[in-house]
Amino acid sequence: MPATLEHTNFTVADPDATAAWMCEVFGWHVRWSGDSINSGYSVHVGSKDTYLALYRPATPASPKGSSYTTIGGLNHLGLVVEDLDASEKAVIKAGFTPNQHQDYEPGRRFYFHDTDRIEYELVQYDAP
Repeated sequence: MPATLEHTNFTVADPDATAAWMCEVFGWHVRWSGDSINSGYSVHVGSKDTYLALYRPATPASPKGSSYTTIGGLNHLGLVVEDLDASEKAVIKAGFTPNQHQDYEPGRRFYFHDTDRIEYELVQYDAP
């Protein structure tokens, strides 16, 4: 059996605020929140089976450079949605700006950045 991604952990400025917009835009829920490694704080947000761990360190450092030129950088998170148009409306309502709209085989997609400069790709695949 191939491996399945259970979660990804990344650093954000405000885990509660990030989780809140993710719940609104993606229809997720907060699975857990609390104290975390190195006196930090984490929120786990997602579905029953998978989630994102949103981590805030006790003393955050300022980001340096582009993730696409930094070894170990998080370039973007790709999420499959059922209705790309409805998801785009939710992204706009959350205060983010969709960009790089593309139709391709086998679907459509767009990207956006959140307030932490993390890039997200939303994709809707065509029905088989």
